[in-house]
Amino acid sequence: MLQVEACGQVADQLSEDRFCVVSDLISRLGLGKDARALIVSCDDLGLTYGSNLGVMDALHRGDATCASLMVPAPWARHGAKACLASDDIGVHLTLNAEHSDYRWGPITHAPSLLSGDGGFPATIDDLWQHADPSEVHRELRAQITRAQAWGIDVTHLAPHLTAITLRPEFFDVYLELAVEFQLPIRLPSTITTTEAGFPFRALAHDEGVIFPDHFDHDWRAGSRTRVLATLEALAPGVTEIHLQPAIDTPEVRAMSEAAEGWIDDLDLLLSGEIRRQAQETGITLIGYRALRDLMRA
Repeated sequence: MLQVEACGQVADQLSEDRFCVVSDLISRLGLGKDARALIVSCDDLGLTYGSNLGVMDALHRGDATCASLMVPAPWARHGAKACLASDDIGVHLTLNAEHSDYRWGPITHAPSLLSGDGGFPATIDDLWQHADPSEVHRELRAQITRAQAWGIDVTHLAPHLTAITLRPEFFDVYLELAVEFQLPIRLPSTITTTEAGFPFRALAHDEGVIFPDHFDHDWRAGSRTRVLATLEALAPGVTEIHLQPAIDTPEVRAMSEAAEGWIDDLDLLLSGEIRRQAQETGITLIGYRALRDLMRA
């Protein structure tokens, strides 16, 4: 959790409208106060067969330390079955289906979460305009419990496309679920309080919910440049970087123009470059399970 007290009152200490990121999380993990820890997470497990194989490769043969499952996505059951008991797997809370030719929708009865073409809304703006918060809560809770029913020892929550992070009524749902299931969450550190319109990081802290100190919410496909730049300038504390690995298949390439980036993400994760740089610069690789265990201790 963040040492808000060390910064004074949160409302008075939002430097450039940013939540004061002075954390004892790294020390509570048993590392030095100036240590640097890195979570290497894979999003979109369950999206396609190619995504599932890519994420499993990244976890079992590459540098990934955790992944998150898109429970409503078409290949989610296969993705869950591919996971080992030792894998660090969260739930990629999903309320959008952004690919025009590839649709999926809610696993609960949730009319306000449907677009006109038989799936979740394609855009976040469309979701925000029509979604009923009570249906959002029921749907996301069902996604977590279904992952558990599939045998996943859920380690964290990470919203798909940040859809529920930056809207107060949906962020309330996010926090409520994190508290109920005692799970750490992903929160961006590159968005100001002014940009979001409310102090989302301070609110999470006040509820005792743990989250990494640093996370760039940029979710565009193709992460090599972003990841390597982050490694070179890694700040003290806990940082999460996210990638979307997938194997190279006709299906994956037909889904989206972003496929080239997903394929390159897998190449990067299998290259050993992230782990090699971490070892050379004294960075400790961790997963979300360490944060969950600390939150539940």
